[in-house]
Amino acid sequence: MADPASHLIAARSSRGFADVVAASTALSDIDGRAGRLFYRGYDIHDLLGRVSFEECVHLLQRGTLPTQRQLDDLHANLAAARTLGPTVESVLDQVSATARPMEALRTLVSVAGSDDPDKDSNRPDANQRKAVRLVAQLPVLVARYHAARTGTLAPEPEPGLGIAGNLLYQITGKPPEPELQAALDESLVLYADHTMNASTFAARVCAATLSDMHSAVVAAVGTLKGPLHGGAIQAVMAMLESIPNVDAVEAAVDDRLARGERIMGFGLRAYHAQDPRARHLARISRQLSEAQGVDYYYRLSVRLQETVLEHRGLYPNVDFYAASVFHALGVPTELFPALTASARTAGWTAHVMEQHLDNRLIRPDSEYVGERDQKWVPIEER
Repeated sequence: MADPASHLIAARSSRGFADVVAASTALSDIDGRAGRLFYRGYDIHDLLGRVSFEECVHLLQRGTLPTQRQLDDLHANLAAARTLGPTVESVLDQVSATARPMEALRTLVSVAGSDDPDKDSNRPDANQRKAVRLVAQLPVLVARYHAARTGTLAPEPEPGLGIAGNLLYQITGKPPEPELQAALDESLVLYADHTMNASTFAARVCAATLSDMHSAVVAAVGTLKGPLHGGAIQAVMAMLESIPNVDAVEAAVDDRLARGERIMGFGLRAYHAQDPRARHLARISRQLSEAQGVDYYYRLSVRLQETVLEHRGLYPNVDFYAASVFHALGVPTELFPALTASARTAGWTAHVMEQHLDNRLIRPDSEYVGERDQKWVPIEER
């Protein structure tokens, strides 16, 4: 594998690293012009509905789609890894009482690192074990946080349910209907990895210092928290809830644009065409609305998509229809970004392992634009 830092190009003035190749990876790839996303060479259109999130985890973390025996072993390892450590248990209620979801998740992942038996090793085998624990524990942390905040008790995970099923079960307190479990499972697959997005890059920068996997995931969670990254999905739901009815969409869009505000959930630098994940989430949103007989937010989303395309020529990104999907699943809006973090942990941990296997410190240059040739003067003369 090539040195990630060696691919930084000389265009130092590129704002936000636009079009700068910052790393080499075998994990995922985007064809922005065609609007395609690949996990280890598999088109997401080919995988979705055919592989479970657990199979996707195996693909990203271990490089191949699993055999049945490998998948059974992974299910067993994930189930065994869901138990939280004593330090996390001791602080969970206190953290949950004062912190918002992504703040709490950031803190609890950090604390979980102190409980991990492999915390002092970055060896490939230790990293694989930590990666499985993190994928297993983040959904549990989200559910336990929600229970602590609402004064309820999250049910113990069901061994027969996968990550998606248990996440819904622990958040809602009800065994999930098969169509709801399938909808979340597909959503987790769609969020599992997305090349060198901001949170993944943050994880790799941290890992490149030879820091540990938990530290790298903490960096990723903190980055995903931002409203221009993972926080966008929560803003999409707030926008949908602010529009009184479907007929008011065009006026709401005009008003936001007139005030210079962003229409959240539209446009993504990586794609010139439509985000391929948005197409599937639109389908999932439609299917859930039909199954539940409540299609208001889906119809509202469709009208918004049509209006923004007409007014700005922008297509929806992954977060736009995910908002109505998560709402239909009964997930509280404030937990939306934490759900995407639970999915993205599959990709983050795989990127950390990839970075550690062929490491070079990531240290880009910068272009200085400040004053020059300044001269010191005594304080009484300033």
